[in-house]
Amino acid sequence: MTWLEQLAVFGAGIAAGGINTIVGSGTLITFPVLLAIGYPPVTANVSNTIGLVPGSLSGAIGYRRELAGQRSRLIRLGIASVLGGITGAVLLLTLPAGAFKAIVPALIIVALVLVVVQPALSRRLQARRAGNGGGVPAHGGPVLFGAVYATGIYGGYFGAAQGVILLALLGVFVAEDIQRLNGVKNVLAMLVNGVAAILFMIVADVSWAVVALIAVGSIIGGQLGAKIGRSLSPTVLRAVIVVVGTIAVVRLLAA
Repeated sequence: MTWLEQLAVFGAGIAAGGINTIVGSGTLITFPVLLAIGYPPVTANVSNTIGLVPGSLSGAIGYRRELAGQRSRLIRLGIASVLGGITGAVLLLTLPAGAFKAIVPALIIVALVLVVVQPALSRRLQARRAGNGGGVPAHGGPVLFGAVYATGIYGGYFGAAQGVILLALLGVFVAEDIQRLNGVKNVLAMLVNGVAAILFMIVADVSWAVVALIAVGSIIGGQLGAKIGRSLSPTVLRAVIVVVGTIAVVRLLAA
């Protein structure tokens, strides 16, 4: 990588760390940058996943106040995330590279749609929760466990908008303040990325230069995101995600 490319990857890591902590979908920033500087899709995805783990940890630590009193919920849903992350990582490594290249544009498009509709979806989820009178299981029940496992599979395989999906699911099945749910989301995403990263480090082709740049950047971004996440409107962030994600789709389809 040239120094300009290194700077671009580092900056993308900061942005992704902050976006993942506040909203989710930071992969839609880092992944297209890695493609743009010439990394193959699978190598880019693997290196990106490993690099974002420290940022996920940084964001989870930043939300530690919101995590107070949620240990049992985190353990239960964390098991689902770990199992899903392992499954998704195995699928990424066992499917042929051509299949990954064909699937990723569709995954990004779905993620972008989720990013765009998240405000309306959140309002509907809040109305549904109010209509239920708070009569929701503390841990969401077996349906949420299965849904978190399925999201972990997606996160271990690719992961863009994993946080958005988790927040939507938690909002449906758990009667809790959105900031506390965001803290749970950060921990679950960290677990998915963490177990996938361990597997990737053992058997996959990794660009360690990319990992180092994204890791340092995402740690910084995770702390920044935790500090501003309670007051910043995500509208501008969604716009950036949509633009960069669209570029990634166009590039993958044209390759």
